[in-house]
Amino acid sequence: MINLKNDRFLRALFKQPVDVTPVWMMRQAGRYLPEYRASRTNAGDFMSLCMNPEFACEVTMQPLDRYPQLDAAILFSDILTIPDAMGQGLYFETGEGPRFKKVISTIADIEALPIPDPHKDLGYVMSAVSTICRELNGRVPLIGFSGSPWTLATYMVEGSSSKDFRKTKAMLYDNPQAMHLLLDKLAQSVTSYLNGQIIAGVHAVQIFDTWGGNLSAAAYQEFSLAYMRNIISGLVREHEGRKVPVIMFTKGSLWLEGIANAGADALGLDWTYDLGEARRRVGSQVALQGNMDPSVLYAKPEAIRSEVGRILASYGKGSGHVFNLGHGITPEVNPEHAGAFLRAVHELSAQYHE
Repeated sequence: MINLKNDRFLRALFKQPVDVTPVWMMRQAGRYLPEYRASRTNAGDFMSLCMNPEFACEVTMQPLDRYPQLDAAILFSDILTIPDAMGQGLYFETGEGPRFKKVISTIADIEALPIPDPHKDLGYVMSAVSTICRELNGRVPLIGFSGSPWTLATYMVEGSSSKDFRKTKAMLYDNPQAMHLLLDKLAQSVTSYLNGQIIAGVHAVQIFDTWGGNLSAAAYQEFSLAYMRNIISGLVREHEGRKVPVIMFTKGSLWLEGIANAGADALGLDWTYDLGEARRRVGSQVALQGNMDPSVLYAKPEAIRSEVGRILASYGKGSGHVFNLGHGITPEVNPEHAGAFLRAVHELSAQYHE
């Protein structure tokens, strides 16, 4: 086991003292970086980038090499690797996002779905984790991740991204038995997939429930949160003598208390929350991650710095906060603005950790 040179990200997730607030960015390896675009061109396409461990390692390391302030790396992959391993045939249309060759529409379709073996069917991801860990050599922790069962189900039933989730919600209400069967298979798949990443070397995992916030309160509890709770209860929480924290991120969710009781160590928040209010509601139970509006990065560095200061002040003194954007960094952001953001977090947060 390699000792970490910088573990403040993990310490913050466990609400232990830190010198400055740790920071990383969702989608920090992405199209806003010219070096990433060059790697994607060399790989040929996005899926080739994801499925080649050397390329996945290369793009994972790029933001760390550019921004020394980053306190964590995140595995370069895609949330839809599990449905692809189930035989759905993931591909990407330029400008259109992810699509599947097969679409789930009947209970027979769901019954035919296999539960992927993380080491055989998703072995390229495990190889990428191992490769990245060797390259990091303890520099910072590596975050593994998966999509939530509900989020994965929406893509599998719709066949692509969706604005209204009409097919998925119709199945949920017309045939809840079928939807529960699909979500149960996905929960089993996510659990084994994340455990595979943990055994391969990641230091923390995040569950991305990108579309859970589009459900009603009752439907969220039954069709999203319940399955994430099942996943968390089945995860390896200690490996090679170290605890492995779990972050849950439901974009647009209003149900903080319910999420905080699901067993995760930290909650990711989008920018619609007041961070101080979230801390008052659930901060005694879990750490909080977030939550600057990614669009702030389009502003001038002085405005970015001001917003970072406001969010830090909202959280207040003490540990238990991992600074992040409220969602992924967007492709049009100037990389210099991202750098200004990261520098501001470390420079302005020291006063809160005296």
